[in-house]
Amino acid sequence: MRIAAISDVHGNLHALQAVLADIRRRGCDAIVNLGDLASGPLWPAETVALLMATPALTIGGNHERQLLGDDVAAMGESDRLARAALAPEQLAWIAALPAQARLDGVYLLHGTPESDLGYLLERVDPDGARAARPDEVAAALGDIDASVVLCGHTHVPRALRLDDGRLCVNPGSVGLQAFRGRQPWPHVMQSGTPAARYAMLQRDSGSWRAELLAVDYDPAPAAGLARARGCDEWVEALRCGCLSP
Repeated sequence: MRIAAISDVHGNLHALQAVLADIRRRGCDAIVNLGDLASGPLWPAETVALLMATPALTIGGNHERQLLGDDVAAMGESDRLARAALAPEQLAWIAALPAQARLDGVYLLHGTPESDLGYLLERVDPDGARAARPDEVAAALGDIDASVVLCGHTHVPRALRLDDGRLCVNPGSVGLQAFRGRQPWPHVMQSGTPAARYAMLQRDSGSWRAELLAVDYDPAPAAGLARARGCDEWVEALRCGCLSP
């Protein structure tokens, strides 16, 4: 069994096309998508159209929940931009997405079991972000019965096997390799390169393993579009996968 896991596309159509081409080249039995599909200044409608046409088990992330809100004025800029671009049938498709799902012993969520805004494999201290300890991850997961737990949200590729054997994997972000967070303390999440990220999971003799993959693509068109739409921080994140302190 081979499962390709993608997450946090954020409307980056070119990165998504590159990742899907790489998945087709490698081959898999299923694709799963961990949410945050469209929000941002890039190609939200075109990206959702491609995702709707791609056979995959897809869940919604915090940005799906946010852009579907009734108070458009209260939305963040990335959600407002996506909401304005999406067609009614695309919004209806997004509204029908579950928040969590299961597939063959694999548990899908966006953030943590308790919140789509939580970080599962990272923690934020006053000094910034760090990798979560295995005991912290185990405590966050509680008694979730799954061989593999897939999460997104932080945009940072990471895999961690807990003492009880559960494999926890964040495939990283397909479309946005860095962002600045503010809660509970200011911090930067970044992968350090502009490559599009995803993960390939494989089960052999009942045991799962994960390969974290980076796919090169040309981020210049996305960065140019972000600049034209006044999202300067996206430009830096797209071009280098990092943000200045």
